[in-house]
Amino acid sequence: MLNVYSRTVKTRRATLLAAALFLGAPIASLQASEPPSIAETRAIAAEGFIYGLPIVMNYAVMYDYAVDKNSSQFKAPFNHIKNEARVFTYKDTAVVTPNSDTPYSLGWMDLRSEPIVLSVPVVEKGRYYSVQLEDGNTFNYGYIGSRSTGNAAGNYLIAGPDWKGDTPPGIDKVFHATTQFSLAIYRTQLFSPADMPNVEKVQAGYKMQPLSAFLGQSAPTPAPVIDFPKIDKAMVNTGFWNYLDFSLQFAPAGPEETAIRAKLASIGIGAGKTFDFKDLSPEHKAAIVEGMKAGVEKVDQYIASGAKVVNGWAMNSYFGDRAFFNGDWLLRAAGAKAGIYGNDSVEAAYPLTRMDADGQPVDTSKHNYTITFAAGQYPPVNAFWSVTMYDGKSQFLIKNPINRYLLNSPTLPDMKKNADGSLTLYIQKDSPGADRESNWLPAPNDTAYLVMRLYWPKPEAPSILPIGQGTWSPPGIVKAN
Repeated sequence: MLNVYSRTVKTRRATLLAAALFLGAPIASLQASEPPSIAETRAIAAEGFIYGLPIVMNYAVMYDYAVDKNSSQFKAPFNHIKNEARVFTYKDTAVVTPNSDTPYSLGWMDLRSEPIVLSVPVVEKGRYYSVQLEDGNTFNYGYIGSRSTGNAAGNYLIAGPDWKGDTPPGIDKVFHATTQFSLAIYRTQLFSPADMPNVEKVQAGYKMQPLSAFLGQSAPTPAPVIDFPKIDKAMVNTGFWNYLDFSLQFAPAGPEETAIRAKLASIGIGAGKTFDFKDLSPEHKAAIVEGMKAGVEKVDQYIASGAKVVNGWAMNSYFGDRAFFNGDWLLRAAGAKAGIYGNDSVEAAYPLTRMDADGQPVDTSKHNYTITFAAGQYPPVNAFWSVTMYDGKSQFLIKNPINRYLLNSPTLPDMKKNADGSLTLYIQKDSPGADRESNWLPAPNDTAYLVMRLYWPKPEAPSILPIGQGTWSPPGIVKAN
């Protein structure tokens, strides 16, 4: 049985030995080596925190969604799909900045013993859907759906990092995850509340099964049972490195990870280990804490300043596959913290902001705001677009009197246009009045965080692509009073 708490680093020399073995260092050289200095430890902790943040965040979601059956956020056990015939609300708090546009279907896959086959039905023309394949490294390693594979029925094989084999009969495409556990995120377009039964029909056609079952063969020997360490938000703060240790044993290192994993090994952190913070000297304890704090600050700073800001909206490509990140752990961490499980920019673009057009924080406890799209200048997409409101501190959807969390292109027929054909959205905590309520996006009695989503953005001009350099830009948020 695998257990994150099953091993202990007894001494500093044992830690050093583990590091040397990880690196393939000769034992002779080990004897003369010294553990990292205080300054080096601090720097490694900062870099290691940035590297590990998305991995640990992903584990926390996986634990809530697929492991802990007592969790309020539990969806389904591994290798099963949970279809949600609803959109996310303020009650959904496992993931920051949740999408409330599309009903989700979610399925966590255990790829250790054999691959998993995802089957999708025919989806009618004009209805957008996507299946985002996300692994424990938060790499988007593939897509199924309207943009990538079309709306025809198909069967797709999802393989873990150790699987090697020819494409089985009946399989349209093979996708390779970089970790032994992976997430399939299904998004199915909902045109209106009355359209939900049609979404449910599509969802009923989503299927997840082991390769052996798909082929009608005997199943292989099951993978060992895992004792998953319990996790919650408080535990993340106190046991971050232990969760990273645990997660890394299911994530074989890629070439770009060699350096960072070697650094982590030098302070006793690595796949299947247990980081013994309590056994460190006071100086090294302080260095670890200071390093983690520095890592947090670097991630927050990157989110605040690492993107191109246009009309107050920050725009950046935060999400992609292993090749996209190419060892840029700060970019990966920023994406996870800004909104984990975001799409590649070709699938969806995400302008986001806490600032108005004048560069001032959007504080809807003090002011009312507007966003106005000029006539015919809506976000250019092949699917649909939305503007979603979140609490500025928690980045969760907010409870409001009309249960509205976003305004989007499917709601355009219900919204009122101005005399010149433009469209104004009212961003405020109180109703703007009955005549404007169709265009009202309820805001918190506090600071606000807004995310614009452009699904399947058009590549031709006018376009938001490439992100931050395109010929179309979102209009700024303007203070109304």
